[in-house]
Amino acid sequence: MEFLNILVNLFSEYGYIAVFLVLILCGFGLPVPEDISLVSGGVIAGFGKADPHTMFLVGMAGVLIGDSAVFLIGRVYGVRVLQIPMISRIVTPERFAKVQDKIARYGNWVTFMARFMPGLRMPIYLTAGTSDRISFYRFVALDFMAAVISVPVWVYLGYFGAYNFDTLIGWVHQGQLTVLGLLGTFALLFGVVYWIRKKRSIDP
Repeated sequence: MEFLNILVNLFSEYGYIAVFLVLILCGFGLPVPEDISLVSGGVIAGFGKADPHTMFLVGMAGVLIGDSAVFLIGRVYGVRVLQIPMISRIVTPERFAKVQDKIARYGNWVTFMARFMPGLRMPIYLTAGTSDRISFYRFVALDFMAAVISVPVWVYLGYFGAYNFDTLIGWVHQGQLTVLGLLGTFALLFGVVYWIRKKRSIDP
């Protein structure tokens, strides 16, 4: 993976601060896969250039601060956020309207699952910030619960696969497929629970 090699070299040179800043930028829509950034942090820990447990904490901090900043931008600007040039290139009015609808209907669920949906994460967090359905503290709690699942997986994957990139890349692909599988399973369970509750509310 080209991104993996670039990030490993960058992180090897600048350490924790580079990992932290890249993850914050990922929160703002930087076109670098967040999972690869975390894996790369784990790799340099595997090379002995960082501590894996500290790297996990740095990863959590970068992810949560980046996500929270995006949420707060949405909270401060509201729908005017679409007038910000950098954001308007990523979040179109059509996408914003669709996410608004999902937030209104499934606020907590959508916010939690967004962490596992690359490409949609930033628009969802930004839109959640413009909504009155989710407070900042609830957002941080939901984001933390999702991040504490995903961040250690990628960091320690990189740590244990640092000296065998071919195997590591296979693990990353498998991890991505596993996450997608879990996402599909959760979505199915949510759909079943929603259908049962709706049916019970209709039946006398």
